[in-house]
Parts: sequence; structure tokens; C-alpha cells
Amino acid sequence: METDTLTTPRGRPREFCVETALTAALRVFWSMGYEGASLSDLTEAMGITRPSLYAAFGNKEALFRKALDLYERDKLAYVANALSAPTARGVAERMLGGALDLQTTGSDPRGCLGVISSVACGAEAQSIKAEVLIRQASSNAAMLRRFEQAKADGDLPDHIEPASLVRYLSAVIQGLCVQAGSGASPEELRRIVDTTLELWPGR
Repeated sequence: METDTLTTPRGRPREFCVETALTAALRVFWSMGYEGASLSDLTEAMGITRPSLYAAFGNKEALFRKALDLYERDKLAYVANALSAPTARGVAERMLGGALDLQTTGSDPRGCLGVISSVACGAEAQSIKAEVLIRQASSNAAMLRRFEQAKADGDLPDHIEPASLVRYLSAVIQGLCVQAGSGASPEELRRIVDTTLELWPGR
């Protein structure tokens, strides 16, 4: 694992695992949102001092961006797998299944880091909100290309607009995350997924 050796004010080196510290920071941001997470919350969870945080990650905004990279790499890996499904329905099944697993398995916080941070409204958080929205737009663009191909292949009915289907699926996934964060049970979340797939157009 990558480690950083930093010097404390007393001159003693302070060594810690950057990846472990970043994982801890991600959990804080995921639980509390960008605005809700204070530097004290972050340094306590990461087990480092503020000077160490600044030296290793930059400021709070830079730390969040690195945590968001980790979130996308480790927690949203199912998205790329979903887009490789052979049918549009398969894409939906994998997307919804991945989102459901993220909300119902393991010890990760419930809810969606992107959804939590996209509603940030303070002046300090505007650049963070913009960053999250840009990443969401990129993901939606990839899904749109996949559904446009599905329609060209005859895998979707003629009356279905791919862009609207992307917005619909994104809305369901975001709603799933919001309800998970509000305490919905795994069974209730599963019923949302099952109902969505029952209503899915085409094969």
C-alpha cells in the first residue's frame, strides 16, 4: 500500500496509508455530504492531523475529488459492466441490480454520494456540485449511446425515446438511493427494482 511519511511540528515523521485514509474520508463524505463533513470529522476518521491532510491531499475540496474518484472506481464499477449487456433490458437489470447491491450489502453508508453532493447549496460547495453534475452527465451520455444503439438494433420499441429512457432509469436509481438512505428495507428496495423491470419497454 502507498504510504506517506510526513513531518509533525515536533519533527517526528508521521506515516500512514494514503488509501486507508482516503477510504475513511469517503465514508465521512458519503454519510454526511460535502458540506456536512467538517475537517475535524475527516481528520478524526482518517486518523491524521490537519497538516497531514493538507500535505497528502490538498484542501477539503481536493480530498473530496479524490474520494469521488475512489467511489466511482470501487463502488460504481457495475456501471461499465451494465453497459456491456447484450440488450437494453440487460443494461437496466445490471444497473438496477448494482445499485440495489450497493444499498443492501456490506457496511457502506446508504444513499448515494453523488445525489447527496449534487444538492449542496453553499457558496463553498458550488464547484463540488458542478463536478458531481459533470460526472453524472458523462455517465448518462454513455448510457444514452447504449440505448440509441439498442433502438437502432430494434431492441427498443419505435415510440421509446432513448434520452427519456436514460432520465427514467437515472431517476429510479437516484430514488432507490434516496429511499435506502431514508431507511427503506432491502425487500422494499427489491420491489422497486422488480416493478421497474416489469414496466421496462421491449424485450
